[in-house]
Amino acid sequence: MTWRELFPGTTEAEWRDWRWQQRHALATAADFERLFPLTQAERRGFALAAGHTRVAATPYYASLIDRDHPACPIRLQVMPSAAEAVPAPGDLDDPIGEEPHRPVRAIVHKYPDRALFLAVDRCAVYCRHCTRRRITFSDDEGGFDRAAVEEGIAWVRAHREVRDVIVSGGDPLSLSDQKLDGILAGLRAIPHVQVLRVATRAPVTNPMRVTEALAAALRRHAPLFVVTHFNHPKECTPEAREACERLVDHGVPVENQSVLLRGLNSSARILTDLNERLLTFRVRPYYLHQGDLAAGTGHLRTPLAAGVAILEAMRGRTSGLAIPHLAVDLPGGGGKVTLQPDYLAGEGAPGARGQWLRNGRGERYFYPEPPEQDCTCPYEAVYYPAEGAARGGPAGGDGEGE
Repeated sequence: MTWRELFPGTTEAEWRDWRWQQRHALATAADFERLFPLTQAERRGFALAAGHTRVAATPYYASLIDRDHPACPIRLQVMPSAAEAVPAPGDLDDPIGEEPHRPVRAIVHKYPDRALFLAVDRCAVYCRHCTRRRITFSDDEGGFDRAAVEEGIAWVRAHREVRDVIVSGGDPLSLSDQKLDGILAGLRAIPHVQVLRVATRAPVTNPMRVTEALAAALRRHAPLFVVTHFNHPKECTPEAREACERLVDHGVPVENQSVLLRGLNSSARILTDLNERLLTFRVRPYYLHQGDLAAGTGHLRTPLAAGVAILEAMRGRTSGLAIPHLAVDLPGGGGKVTLQPDYLAGEGAPGARGQWLRNGRGERYFYPEPPEQDCTCPYEAVYYPAEGAARGGPAGGDGEGE
């Protein structure tokens, strides 16, 4: 069914207005059932979620739901499940250990040269796999007001080691242009902040939000990257393409971070299709996240071996540009590590220094060791001053934050 059939009486201007999309978000079982027949399991999920977690889906995102199939990847991302109430081994309210690293309300500082700036605790769509559901699914935070924002900017200004700030939440693009621009301007005015990133699902869940005015505003704060969150090819609509291309056309690079979700995108075919489509949007696949141990998400998590097997199936069968890093954010605040298939197949025979490696087809190839083993760079001490060398050069860090 088209959006006109699902939302009769809605004008084209209303449908294309991102504010209308946010104001008319579906939030209850009754809202969804007016459009789609719910299963008994979905009704139970809504009943268990009532009073405990937030539910919302923009009319646009809801219009992508397959009304006939409960396994539709959009349904699985927005419909609360009864399985959310079933504890799983290792469940944590703060799965990646952010709370001990919140020096002020709006800041998470886990990495030496990066900081996460929590700009808002609301989203246009509440994903059932959300890792920050302790904030986005409850009212405990009480919102992030002007005082919290100013305190966060002041903290970044006082910490000269921070060169990269990720503005996240919640979804910062649920804020008005004026509020978002104020946050970005405050951060961009800090001399030691080199790079800004904005983490948002708006191109996926409310692409109307990416207006010409917003894209131009983001470009003014360059270098700024938008990091978005497509999980399935079904989300790669003409509207989503238009939003991504508008950002790129304005000089705002866009990268994608998917979450590996059991039964939703946990196959090499799906993820290859997704990432190949994203490349046509000029969006770079960046991370494939192993599901964090957020309480209520155990039913969506995959074994670690599943993600590694998917990457192995993709390697050699699609462009390297389409293959993301498989990232695991270690429980309790240990930071990110990346996993990949092991292509080492053993050392060479005695007297033949080198390594055997295998390719994606299992074929073996020998790579000999070079005659010289010393890998020091003599000019490094000349090019980098002592202070810069101590922090890994002028760039510092590895770019991982969110």
